[in-house]
Amino acid sequence: MEFEFNSRRSPVFSKHGIVASSQPLATVAGVEILRKGGNAASAAISVAATLNVTEPTSTGIGGDVFVLYYQAKTREVFALNGSGRSPQGLSLKKINQAGMVTLPPFHPYTVTVPGACAAWFDLNERFGNRTMEILLEPAIALAIEGFPVTPITAYYWQRAAVNQLEQALNGKELLINGNAPLAGQIFCNNGLARTFQLISKGGKDTFYQGEIAQAIVRTIQEAGGVMQLSDLAAHTSDWVEPIRLAYQQAHIWECPPNGQGLAALIALNILNQFDLTKFPPLSSQRLHLQIEAMRLAFADAWHYIADPKTNPAPVDWLLSSEYAKTRSALISPIKSNPNIQHGVPPATSDTVYFCVVDAEGNACSFINSNYMGFGTGIVPSGFGFSLQNRGHNFSLQPGHANQLEPGKRPYHTIIPALATHRDTQALIAPFGVMGGFMQPQGHMQVAISLFLDQLNPQTALDLPRFCIEPDPFSPSILIEEGIPFKTIAELAALGHPVKPITGINRSYFGRGQIITKDPINGVLCAGSDPRADGCAMTY
Repeated sequence: MEFEFNSRRSPVFSKHGIVASSQPLATVAGVEILRKGGNAASAAISVAATLNVTEPTSTGIGGDVFVLYYQAKTREVFALNGSGRSPQGLSLKKINQAGMVTLPPFHPYTVTVPGACAAWFDLNERFGNRTMEILLEPAIALAIEGFPVTPITAYYWQRAAVNQLEQALNGKELLINGNAPLAGQIFCNNGLARTFQLISKGGKDTFYQGEIAQAIVRTIQEAGGVMQLSDLAAHTSDWVEPIRLAYQQAHIWECPPNGQGLAALIALNILNQFDLTKFPPLSSQRLHLQIEAMRLAFADAWHYIADPKTNPAPVDWLLSSEYAKTRSALISPIKSNPNIQHGVPPATSDTVYFCVVDAEGNACSFINSNYMGFGTGIVPSGFGFSLQNRGHNFSLQPGHANQLEPGKRPYHTIIPALATHRDTQALIAPFGVMGGFMQPQGHMQVAISLFLDQLNPQTALDLPRFCIEPDPFSPSILIEEGIPFKTIAELAALGHPVKPITGINRSYFGRGQIITKDPINGVLCAGSDPRADGCAMTY
């Protein structure tokens, strides 16, 4: 197979532990926890909190969390669903009475209960080995002392200032004199430091039942929303059974719905029906098959993924080899399929991703998100964080599996991934690619690079990607700079609506992190996506 791609950054190797995140100061916070004896779970929580300080354009305690945790001692994979639910007072009837055909993306009705705080505590209680006071110390110090904003974060902060924070209730509390911080400018967040100090002493109840909860509800209601204290008090995280797919010599693990990790597994399962090794990684033949498989996977995902408590997806059927064969038959080798629909089962009852592996081989694949940048941009005054807009992903179509209903979790874009050996269940890698609907596409593309093409983590992340835009009215296949012009022309000839993307807009293609573990000598190898400001680091 002819293929040549030169990565511009070397991977990071270690015999101890590694942290890979999208922001250097957050990576350092996690490494310090590892260096002082903390394990992967505790280090991950410290990274998540620090990212809230240093990259609030993507993440925070006002958002949601999903986690995959690998326990080295038992070789088991655990999944934590830390996503929140809609308020009990919100319904389709209320939306219709307000005269809304669609939900505006930053409306207070899109605020679901923030699940991040509970997830941090629940993960640490089950698997961590350091107190929350210790884990929140780096974030609190950075929030009080201030930190220099990194270039890509500054770019999105400036966009958010215009699109969200200037209009949102109390949003200007996350600006400096009404302006977003520039690259290299120091930003302090005493309100967020106060939030972290309160929960470090009072636990998660302070967030869901104490003065932080009161501030959240007061602010949402002032903005025109309907959340009550009872909605926050009722929130719980859920430990759930992860889902997996055999691909090459690995089991690829994802969190189950309401997350969209299922879409990545459906696409990989379809691609199991083809011999991709016949085509170079950036060839039109290879990318055509990947694009068509992903389009089929999205058709199923958008139809079936919803809150499993009310509308469980037929996961076993969607991941069966029989279904994969049926779906793969819809892919033509010579043209794009213009009419892709979801399958029908047989009659039967902006975001941050990071990963940590510690010296014992425990691994944490962790994703924390506000959704659209700062989410709604609405800030509980004096507490230094914005509230997510996850409710925007609900369907307003009556009868749809993902229909907006009271107390329901929406379709979720954020997904962590993890791979183990099919035979031994030994750890291969935690990995993930953040970025809305790019995430399952990124998981699919990275998994192929790692497990089929055997690329190292950094090269797998550096490789150019495609991104299918989830726009039913004007769909495009975004093509990243670096994919050969010949390939782009051939994809267009196959009927794909290709759209080349360059410059800062490379963020369309996600921002990933990977840590692999050598099965023979146990050496860790990590990569960090060049599309973000972050890095992988060891000690």
